[in-house]
Amino acid sequence: MTKSDVLVIGAGPTGLVLTLWLTKLGVKVRIVDKTAEPGTTSRALAVQARTLELYSQLGLTGEVIARGHKDPAVNLWVRGKKAARLPFETVGEGLTPYPFLHIFPQDQHERLLIERLQTLGVAVERRTELVGFDDAGDRVIARLRGPDGAEETCEAAYIAGCDGARSIVREIIGSGFPGGTYRQIFYVADVEAAGPPIDGELHVDLDEADFLAIFPLAGEGRARLIGTVRDERADHADTLKFEDVSDRAIQNLKVEIRKVNWFSTYHVHHRVTDHFRDGRAFLAGDAAHIHSPAGGQGMNTGIGDVINLAWKLAAVLGGRAPDSLLDSYEAERIGFARRLVATTDRAFSIATADGALADILRTRIAPMVLSNVVRIEVAREFLFRMVSQITLNYRDGPLSAGKAGRVHGGDRLPWAPAEAEDNFASLAALVWQVHVYGAASEALVEWCGNSGLPLHVFAWRPEHETAGLTQNALYLLRPDSYVALVDPTGSPDALQQYRAARSIEFTAASPP
Repeated sequence: MTKSDVLVIGAGPTGLVLTLWLTKLGVKVRIVDKTAEPGTTSRALAVQARTLELYSQLGLTGEVIARGHKDPAVNLWVRGKKAARLPFETVGEGLTPYPFLHIFPQDQHERLLIERLQTLGVAVERRTELVGFDDAGDRVIARLRGPDGAEETCEAAYIAGCDGARSIVREIIGSGFPGGTYRQIFYVADVEAAGPPIDGELHVDLDEADFLAIFPLAGEGRARLIGTVRDERADHADTLKFEDVSDRAIQNLKVEIRKVNWFSTYHVHHRVTDHFRDGRAFLAGDAAHIHSPAGGQGMNTGIGDVINLAWKLAAVLGGRAPDSLLDSYEAERIGFARRLVATTDRAFSIATADGALADILRTRIAPMVLSNVVRIEVAREFLFRMVSQITLNYRDGPLSAGKAGRVHGGDRLPWAPAEAEDNFASLAALVWQVHVYGAASEALVEWCGNSGLPLHVFAWRPEHETAGLTQNALYLLRPDSYVALVDPTGSPDALQQYRAARSIEFTAASPP
C-alpha cells in the first residue's frame, strides 16, 4: 500500500498550488487527476495582485508576469461609446508591488505549475480517479482507479478535494452545496479581432442584458470574449455555435471578429459548501465554492484557500502544532467565500437584469458612479483593494490577536518599501517570522534568537507610517504572510503567550 502525507484529488490550479506549496515545505504529496492531460482551453483568466504577492513566496511571480499580459485598466461602454475608465496602474500604486490586473489563461497557468512541480520531482498521476475513501481516525484509506481500470488502495494522513464543482470528495463526506444556478448560458470565445477595444485593456458593455466582457490576451489582436446567452437560445446550449451568439454587444463595442480559435458554453452556479473540513478531508476551490465570473475572483480564491491550508498541514504533520490548528482553515476561509458569492451574485444580477429600471441603472447610474470613483482617491483605493483581494483578512479568526494603529492581527502585512528595502523580501522564506519597524528591544532579540524565530528590523521611515505600521511594534507573521499577532509594546511576552495559547512551535523544517 502506497503512503503519502497528503493525497490531492484534482490537478487544476487549486490542487497544483497546494501540491507545490506542500512540497516546498517538505511534505510528501500524491496528486491525481481523472483527465488524460492538462486543459487546453480555459475560462479563468485573471490573476489578482494578492495572488501575485503570494506567488512571490514560491518564486513564481516573474514567470506568471512574463507569460501573461498586464491589464492596466477596465473600460465601461454605453451606447457604443466609452463611458468610464478605471486605471489600475494609478489606483493600486503604493499598495502592492503589482498594481494591475494580470491576464494569464488557466491552461497556461496549469502548465507552468506542472513544470515547477516536475523540477521538484512530483508528477501528476493522470487518468487516475478517486473511487472512495474512509477516514480511519488516524489516517485516510483511499481507493483509486488507474489508467488500466485496475483499483488500488493507498494511505494518506489527509485528503484534499480540489476536484471541482462536481467534487467526489465533497460527495463522500456528505457536505451540502447550497445555492443556485444562473438562468443564463455563459459563453467563452478565444478570438483574433480588431477595433477600439482590442487595445490591451479590459472592456465591458453595459447596454444589453446579454453581458459581454472583452479580456486582452498576450499577442497582437488576441482577446477572450466572455458573455451570456438568454432567450430561447439558452435552451440549446449544447449545439450553440459562435454564429448563434447575439452580436449586439459586439457591434456596440465596434469589434471586428477576424477568427474564432475556440468557443464553448457553460452554466454558472453560485454555491458554498456547508463545511471546508470533515475529519481528515478538506475541500478547496470550486469543490468548496463557485460563483459568477464577475470580478475575476474564482481561481484566485481557490489558490488562496490552499495557501491558507498548506502551511497548517505542514505544521501538524511536522509535529509543530496540534490537529486543532486545521480547524482554523474553515474558520478563516468559509466566511470570505460566502461574502464573495453574495457580492458577485449581486453584481452579476445587476449587470444582466431585464427591464427599464435595470437599463437605467446600467447605462446611466453605473457609469456616472464609476466616473466619480475614478476622481476620488479613497473610493478608487477601496475598489482596487476589494477586487485585488489585498483587503482580505482573518481578523475574526482564531489565530489572530492584537492591533496597533491601522494593522490588526489577521491582516495582510502592508507593503511598505523604503529606500530600496522591501519589507516583503523576507516573506519568501515560508516560515514564521517577526517584523519590527523602528527598534527591537534586547529582550525581543534574545527571545527570538533562543526560539529560532527569524527577526527582521527595519529602520523607521515615513513610508512605514503611511502604510499604517506603528513604530517599534511587534508583528508576528505566519508562513502565508498574514499578520498573526500585533503587539504595540514590542514585548517578547506577547509571543510567549501567543505560542502557549495555541501550542504552535514557530520553528519550521527546512524546505527542500
